Amino acid sequence: MWKTERPAVTTFYKITAAGIDKIEGPGEFTMPKFHGIKIEATGQNIITLGDGNQIDARFNDLGQTLVDLRNAITESSAPENQKMSFIADIDTVQSQLAKPEPNHNIIAAAWQSLQLAAAIDGCVGFVEKVRHLISPFLR
Repeated sequence: MWKTERPAVTTFYKITAAGIDKIEGPGEFTMPKFHGIKIEATGQNIITLGDGNQIDARFNDLGQTLVDLRNAITESSAPENQKMSFIADIDTVQSQLAKPEPNHNIIAAAWQSLQLAAAIDGCVGFVEKVRHLISPFLR
């Protein structure tokens, strides 16, 4: 008669999305913002902010302040639909800041609604800092 032994403990491992991308390469739905564009050929210095958005290095201070405002908004107790609206406006401004010549009208339009985030607890200081840094784009 054969005797079979089974271990009393079974170990399981999980692999994260980052680990899968490292082993198999990025999936078809992982699309960097400027995939396929050779940034050094554009003559721009593009930096990636803490929220993953990429902007021209000339606008680093404004970009970082927008990241701080985004964090304050997402951590606030504001209604989720209001948070989404403000985050979309932040993304709009940051997208323009990646361009060699940002569209001032688009930035101004996004700023019109984004400045209302000052009503959210903890955001007024960030909104004021953004107001100061974004002022060259507002005519």
